[in-house]
Amino acid sequence: MTTTPRTRPAQRLLSPLQDFLKTEIAGGVVLAVATVLALMWANLSPSGYEEFWATKVSFISVSGFEASASLSKLVVDGLMAIFFFVVGMEIKRELVIGELAERRVATLAVFAAIGGMAVPALIFTAVNLGDGEALRGWGIPMATDIAFALAALSLLRGWIPVQLAAFLLAVAVVDDIGAITVIALFYSEGISLLWLGAAAAGLLLVVAAVRLHVTAWVPYAILGLLVWIAAYQSGVHATIAGVAMGLLMPVFARREPGSAGAEAREIAAEIHRVSARSHIARWRRLRTLGNESVPMLERFEHALHPWSSFIILPVFALSSAGIVIRSDTLSAAAESTVSIGVVAGLIGGNIIGIPLGAWIATRLGLARLPDMVTWPHVIGAAAFAAIGFTVSIFVATLAYDDQALVDQAKLGILVASITAALIGALILRLVGRRAAEDADIVSEATA
Repeated sequence: MTTTPRTRPAQRLLSPLQDFLKTEIAGGVVLAVATVLALMWANLSPSGYEEFWATKVSFISVSGFEASASLSKLVVDGLMAIFFFVVGMEIKRELVIGELAERRVATLAVFAAIGGMAVPALIFTAVNLGDGEALRGWGIPMATDIAFALAALSLLRGWIPVQLAAFLLAVAVVDDIGAITVIALFYSEGISLLWLGAAAAGLLLVVAAVRLHVTAWVPYAILGLLVWIAAYQSGVHATIAGVAMGLLMPVFARREPGSAGAEAREIAAEIHRVSARSHIARWRRLRTLGNESVPMLERFEHALHPWSSFIILPVFALSSAGIVIRSDTLSAAAESTVSIGVVAGLIGGNIIGIPLGAWIATRLGLARLPDMVTWPHVIGAAAFAAIGFTVSIFVATLAYDDQALVDQAKLGILVASITAALIGALILRLVGRRAAEDADIVSEATA
């Protein structure tokens, strides 16, 4: 059977993204469980929750010098740097060999993501205009949580075209670039040029290692740690070091695929000729050849992605999503311009901004919607993009020093994320049902 242009995009999508989407979807479920546990813990034992994450941990103690930090800070500055390292590699993969490598797809995603960042920020700013302290949180509603969004979208996979997941992923990746830029430019304080220069020097050494085709992971790990320390001391948020390292990771393989394939064919031929007792060593060699032929960026991402999805993000949720929900906190949030701005920015901003950006790109003739994807699909996906849980909470902790404002922002993020998921599910279910009914009508008419 000849493959038609309408089926080719789905086949092209399923192959490279299947494992990634499965990890993100499962990670979203684990993240949701961690969020519920954090809320239960914080409300059953508020003091115990706060005291646990405020526990000081000493990680360096040499000749009277001691470096220590609270568990919460270790999660935000340490573990989240690894998370953003994975994000950086995801961005590079999408730019080099993924969905964003195609110009028209990338253009659509860029325009849609810009709309999905600008409109939420403008709405939040309008709601909080005149309150300088509250206004610092304008970056909170700009973020999209890939794991939660794809996990929610997966529940409707029987009702939506597979190309819609690729569109949402591409928009989320561009959104991550925007969020990272905002964190670096607007949520870093007291910049030390000396330490910043040291971080830049470390990144130049990484570039040199890539140019020299260094394939061992140890040099990159050491340089990454040094860059992280320098970035932390510089005043630029340390997670930016993770992103920079991810973007610089090499896309070449340890072994040239052509020569590895030739050797693999020779080994396969030998397996047919020699006795079975000699097969084990040859199969091990084939496995080694396979590993060496995979680009380093993909190997690093494949190794760290499960840790990021199933350990780091759930731990972050446990440490940051614990909001004490009482009648007074709910009343304060209902009257808080921060909470209102977050909810309106995330839901209204994304549902308006993403379709608007995509529409502008198509009207200018720079892009077109993916096959099988309609404008109602885009609106539904935009609602799922309003699930801004992880990075939104992260930005809230950077934006505010006042814990009351942080809690109001977190509550707004929680309400907005749940509401956005429900809206997105309703829209896409209705669109999918209508498409199914239309297909039945056509089938009956042609029968």
